[in-house]
Amino acid sequence: MAERNPAFVRTAILPAQAPPLTEKGAIKWLRENLFSGWFNTILTLVGLWAIYSLISASLPWWLNGVWNASSLGECREIVAAAAGPDATGACWAMVRERWHQFLFGFYPQEQYWRPILAFVLLFVAIAPVLFQALPRRMMWLSVLYPAVAFFLLWGGPVWTPVVAMLGFVVLLVAYRLLVVPLGVVLAASIGVGLAILWWMFLDARVVEGLTALAPIGLEPVASDRFGGFLLALTIGVTAISFSLPMGILLALGRQSDMFLIKTLSVGFIEFIRGVPLITLLFTASLLLQYFLPPNTNFDLILRVIILVTFFAAAYIAEVIRGGLAALPRGQYEAADALGLDYWRAQRLIIMPQALKIAIPGIVSTFIGLFKDTTLVAFVGLLDPLKGITQIVRADIAWKGIYWEPYIFVGAIFFVICFGMSRYSMYLENKLKRDHR
Repeated sequence: MAERNPAFVRTAILPAQAPPLTEKGAIKWLRENLFSGWFNTILTLVGLWAIYSLISASLPWWLNGVWNASSLGECREIVAAAAGPDATGACWAMVRERWHQFLFGFYPQEQYWRPILAFVLLFVAIAPVLFQALPRRMMWLSVLYPAVAFFLLWGGPVWTPVVAMLGFVVLLVAYRLLVVPLGVVLAASIGVGLAILWWMFLDARVVEGLTALAPIGLEPVASDRFGGFLLALTIGVTAISFSLPMGILLALGRQSDMFLIKTLSVGFIEFIRGVPLITLLFTASLLLQYFLPPNTNFDLILRVIILVTFFAAAYIAEVIRGGLAALPRGQYEAADALGLDYWRAQRLIIMPQALKIAIPGIVSTFIGLFKDTTLVAFVGLLDPLKGITQIVRADIAWKGIYWEPYIFVGAIFFVICFGMSRYSMYLENKLKRDHR
């Protein structure tokens, strides 16, 4: 019987070979994503045809754009002279001539430095809120920014925002003095009541006295001069800033065991969510003044900000309630085991996790809120999309222009909303500690 050959053992490593062309680089990506089957191949070809048709139809209009002209007719003459009598081209000269109205409305041009400075300070104020690496002392900039922005935008005596901020000081002092003997809820309620009394009865008198002693201030600018993205940012940023804490309180109130607090929270949320925003804006414009004392001058922009804040807070409350419902019961039990009271448990354990879960919904609500600021055109305010655009298009020099103002306004809205979306993704990735 013949002896079997012993098993062969390789003593040298074979050199690495290049992968097949279909398994690397762009060819692999195309095969897996665009041509992985007959159905995907058909969809890819149809999509390429649609993209080609869109680009071929619109590219001449973009390439023939005119930036230097004084009217739409002059734009068309320039395009016809350069590309032929049948050619079309965008008239971006309108944007070049009227950009200041899209950004500032009818704000006095010699005072443009004030909204620009307020916009720059906005980034300084929100930086310590958005990025934890910055010193916590910078939070004072965030606290003081509303008063500074109000003074810069509306002008008037410097004492108006200073005395208004003293109302919050009254609230804080009352809360600190009463929180131990009376509890959080009752102390906060008394503090809010005292702050409201300060604003209603003492604020104006103190401002008049201080203005008589030291008349320091800026030139007043009426609210009807606001417009464009200045108006959109004023309403949007203010409503976003105040609707988040208000939404948190409403979400906690809806889950409260106290019958009165739960009933009021549920009633507020369901009423606001059941009414269109345009109805609330008409309420702010026409009806709210009837519920105020006689001879009360309540600024229209302020009324709109209050109603828009209520509207956003109701939706944010439901988003946060979803985050609270997603937390396991063990988190509440862990807070009880540590001996934490209700508010410390919410601040240290429950609410941080709920807000992390609710980040996509909160940012989506903020984006929708900022875009909904264009609805203020229905109550006579000059938003950038409808109010300013209609005024520009009504000018005889630009009558007939259509796409250019909407593309310009849409591009700015996209940049702002895309920035919020990207920050949301950054924050989500940063807080994914359970996946590390």
